[in-house]
Amino acid sequence: QESMHAYAANVYTTVIEELMKGKQRKFIAVEQEFFRLWWDMIATDRQKQQVHQLLQEGRLEFVIGGQVMHDEAVTLIDDQILQLTEGHGFLYETFGFRPQFSWHVDPFGASATTPTLFALAGFNAHLISRIDYDLKADMQKNKKLQFVWQGSPSLSARQEIFTHVMDQYSYCTPSQLPFSNRSGFFWNGFATFPDPPKDGVYPNMSLPVTDANLHLYAQTMVANIKERAAWFRTGDVLWPWGCDKQFFNASIQYSNMDLLVDYINKHSGEFGVTVQYATVSDYFQAVYSRNLTWEIRDSQDFLPYSTEPFQAWTGFYTSRSTLKGIARRASSLLYAGESFFTQYVWKHPEGSICKCKALKQLQSLRWAVSEVQHHDGITGTESPKVQDMYMNNLMYGMFNVKKLMASIIFDINNAKKNGEVYSSVYTKDSGKPDVDQYVVVYNPLAWNITTFVTVSVSNEAVSVYDELGHSVPAQVQSSVESQSTYDLYILVTISGLSYRKYSIKPLNGKQSAFIGRSIKYKRRDLTRADQQSQQLFPVVNNCYQIVFDQNTNLMHSITERETNQTVQFTQEFLEYHVNGDTMKGPISDNYLFGPNTSAVPVSKAVGLEVMSGSLMTEIRQYFYSNVTSQDYIYAVYTRLYSVPEGYNGKLLCHRIEQEYSVGPLELNREAVLRTSTNLNTRQLLYTDNNGYQMQKRPFKAYVNNTVARNYYPMVQTAYIEDDTTRLMLLAERAHGVSSQGNGQVEVMLHRRLWNNLQWNLNNNLTLNDSSVVRPVIWLMLGTKAVTNTLYRTSGLALEHRPVVMFGALSGGKPKLPRQLQQNSVNDSPVTVPPNLHVHTLSIPGWRYSSNHAEQVRSILMDKQKQGDADFSRVLLRIRHLYEVGEDPVLSQPVTVDLKSLLKGLGSVTAVEERSLTGTWDVNTLERWKWKTAQYPGKSFFNSTETSKDYIVTVHPKEIRTFFVYFQVQ
Repeated sequence: QESMHAYAANVYTTVIEELMKGKQRKFIAVEQEFFRLWWDMIATDRQKQQVHQLLQEGRLEFVIGGQVMHDEAVTLIDDQILQLTEGHGFLYETFGFRPQFSWHVDPFGASATTPTLFALAGFNAHLISRIDYDLKADMQKNKKLQFVWQGSPSLSARQEIFTHVMDQYSYCTPSQLPFSNRSGFFWNGFATFPDPPKDGVYPNMSLPVTDANLHLYAQTMVANIKERAAWFRTGDVLWPWGCDKQFFNASIQYSNMDLLVDYINKHSGEFGVTVQYATVSDYFQAVYSRNLTWEIRDSQDFLPYSTEPFQAWTGFYTSRSTLKGIARRASSLLYAGESFFTQYVWKHPEGSICKCKALKQLQSLRWAVSEVQHHDGITGTESPKVQDMYMNNLMYGMFNVKKLMASIIFDINNAKKNGEVYSSVYTKDSGKPDVDQYVVVYNPLAWNITTFVTVSVSNEAVSVYDELGHSVPAQVQSSVESQSTYDLYILVTISGLSYRKYSIKPLNGKQSAFIGRSIKYKRRDLTRADQQSQQLFPVVNNCYQIVFDQNTNLMHSITERETNQTVQFTQEFLEYHVNGDTMKGPISDNYLFGPNTSAVPVSKAVGLEVMSGSLMTEIRQYFYSNVTSQDYIYAVYTRLYSVPEGYNGKLLCHRIEQEYSVGPLELNREAVLRTSTNLNTRQLLYTDNNGYQMQKRPFKAYVNNTVARNYYPMVQTAYIEDDTTRLMLLAERAHGVSSQGNGQVEVMLHRRLWNNLQWNLNNNLTLNDSSVVRPVIWLMLGTKAVTNTLYRTSGLALEHRPVVMFGALSGGKPKLPRQLQQNSVNDSPVTVPPNLHVHTLSIPGWRYSSNHAEQVRSILMDKQKQGDADFSRVLLRIRHLYEVGEDPVLSQPVTVDLKSLLKGLGSVTAVEERSLTGTWDVNTLERWKWKTAQYPGKSFFNSTETSKDYIVTVHPKEIRTFFVYFQVQ
C-alpha cells in the first residue's frame, strides 16, 4: 500500500497517459499485484479503455504476467504455478491477453524449473539476469549469453525455451555521464517514501536533455549500445530503459527519451546505430527472425549466485525461517481447501453454503500465497513491516480457509449449528484440549495414507474411536512444549481426498491409548566424554535400528534392517560466526552468507530423554553451552514409528522424523545442523530445484568464500550417497544445505544478524531475528532402489500432512448421517498410482471462454464486466513425479481414464486440455521453435498428444492441465 501511494499507482497513471501521446512509445509491465490494485482501486473508465487499446496495439505489453516475479531458489513448483495462474487468469479474463515472454531479471540465481514452467505456459522466450559474476563475464566474452535451454532432462526438447541472459549492466539503464557529475537517463529521479514530495522535485533527477548536451547524451548512449552489441551474436541490442521504482513521472521520462531517440535516428549514418522503443516481444521477434542456430544448454541451473568474490547470495536460502514455514503451511492448506470445496460443490449440490462467499475465502489465500512467492518475500529479504504484511495476509487467508472447511463438514453432517467449530491445522496447541471431543482429519493427497496426527489433550487416560465405534491405535505422552498437557498421537488410515472422524473420550474400560513412558538420562559433558568406552543403547522399529551412546547422549549409528547395512551417524549443532561491520570485511545479511571462519560447535553438554511406547519412540536431546547451563538454545526430537499388523506402514516405518528447536540465537550467528556419516560420498551433494527435479552439486574449491559458495537451496529434498547407500533429507520449508566434508551434510536452520551496511540500514534489512524456529526434517536411509521408490511420495506426504479440525461432542453417542460413513469409510473419490500426483483440483471461478475467438469477441463487446464466478469449470492438473530412467517401474508412462478417475465427483461430460496456466487450448498453442544443432529446421512446437475419449497417457515429469466439466445434477 505504501508503494502504491509513493510511486506504483503513478507509474500506471502517467505511463498510460504518455503512451497515448505518441504512437512510437512503448512500455512493459510485469507484476499483476500492483497492476490489479491500480485497476480495481484507482483507474478511471477512460484509463481502462486506453489500456485495452494499448494492449491491442502492442504498445503496452505484460511480460511474465504472474501475480509477482517469483523467487526461483526457495519456492515450491506448486506455488510458482499458482501465482502465475492467478495473474494469467486475470489478464485473460480482463483483456484476452496471454503473456508469451518472461522478464525474470531480479531473482537471485536461476532455477532449471523455471524455463520448463514458462514453456508449459506457452512462452516463446525466457529472459534472466542474475547469475554468477564470473560465469556471466565468461559467457559475455564468448557471445554465449543466449541459448536454447532444455530445463528438464525428461521433457528435454519438447519443453525447451530460448533463453537470454542480460549482460553485466543487467536490467537498469547505466546512469554515468562522462560529461557531467550528475546521473543520466533517470529524469524522474528516485521515488521517496512514504510520501511523494509536495513540490514534485525528487532526489537524483538526471540532467535534462537540452540542445547543448543532446549530442553528448547521444554519444554516451550509443557507446554503451555498441559495447553491449559486441557480446551478442545478432545486431539487435536489448537496451532496458528504467530500473527499480522508475516511470512514476512518465511525462518527464518520455519527453527526454523522445529527444534522444529522434536525434540518434536522424544521425544514424554517423552513429552506426538506429534505436526504437520496443517491447520484449519486439526484441525476441527480431532475434528469432535472424534464423541463427543456437547452442543447447542442458538441465543445469544457475545456483548459487555470487556478485563478487565475497558476496555469495546463499544466506536467503534460510533467512526468516518462520515466514518460509508459514508460507508453505498456507500453500498446503490452500491445496487441501481447494479439493475439499470442489468435492463439496459437485457431490453436495443441495448444500447450504454460499459458493460465492466460499470462493472469496479461497481467493484470499490464493492471493496471500501468490504474493509471498515474490523474490523479496519468501526469500526473507524484506523489512520487518513488509514481512508482517505477508504474515498477516497468510494468517487471514488460512483463517478463512479453515473456517470454510469446518463449515463444509458441519453442512455435510447436518450438524446442529450450535456445536462450536474448532478448526486448526497441524498445530499441537489447537482445539480445546479437554477430552470428549472429535477430530475430523482430511487427507488432501490422491493416495491412501497411513500416518499419525497429533492432538493436545489434558489427560493421559483417553480412548480414541472411529466413526463405527471401533477402537483406534493411539499413544499419549507428556508434551514437549508444555508441562500441563499431553500429546496424543492417533494412527489414521484415510483414502485419497477423503476425511475420517475420530472421537476422543475419557477412559472407560479396557480400550485405552498406549502411554509413552519417559526415561531421563544424565546430562553428559562432551568435553570429558571418554572416547574409548561407549555405552550404546538401541531404538528399533521394523526398518531401522538407531543406536545412541549414553556416554555422550549423541546418536552413534543407524542400521537399515532390510539390508543389515550399518552407517556411522552423528549429529551436532554448529554456528558460523559472522562479521557485521563493513569496515572489518565481508558481512552476512538477509541476502548474503559471509562466514569468516569454520563453523564452531555450540554445546559442551547434552541432555537426553527417551519416551517409549508401542507405536512410537521419541528421543529428546537438549544441547547446552556447558554442563551447568539452565537453558538450552538447541533441541532435537527424533521420532521412530512402529505400525501394528494390518496397517500399511511402509512410508511411516522408513521415516525418521526430526523436529528441531533453535533459538533465540546470539547476534551474528548462523545455526547449522551437521550430520556426519561414514558414507564415502566424495563430497557430492544432490539438492532439488523447487520440489520438481534434482541437481547434482559437486563440491567446488574457490580462491575466496568456498564455504558460502558451496551452499545450495533445499526446497524439499537433498541427499548424499555412496555406491550402495543413500541418506535422504525431506523438508517442509526451504533451507540452505551444503556438504562441507566427505560423508557430511549440513542444513542451515536459523540466522540472526546485524550489520552496518548503509543500504541495509536505510531499508531496515538487518535480520535481527530473535525468534525460536521449529522446522521438521524427515530422514530416510537405505539403498538407492528403496529410497527411489519412497522419496517422492514421502516428500509430498510431508508437504501435505492431513488437515485436522476439531469439534466438541454433545452428549451421548453421536449419530452419524449415512453419507459421512460412506464418504469416509468406503471408496476414495480420487486415487492415482504412486508415481502420479494430483497437482491441482480446484474451481478457479474464471468467467472467460475456453474458445479464444469468443473470449476476444466478448471483451470487445464489453461483456466481461458483469457476471458471477463460473463454478462449472474444474481445473485439474496431473504431474508425473519421476524422471525418465530413474526407476524401472515408476518411471514408466501412466495411462489414466479421467472419466473413471473423477467418477466420485460426478459424471464427466467434457474435458479440455489446456496450457499450464489454463489460458491456451493446447491444440491451438504453437510456440516458436528456435533452430539448434539438434533440430536444424525452424518451425512451431505443437503440444503433447492430447486426450482421446478421456484417456490420457502421462509421461515422466509431465504436468498436464485440464478443464473438466460435469453433468449438472
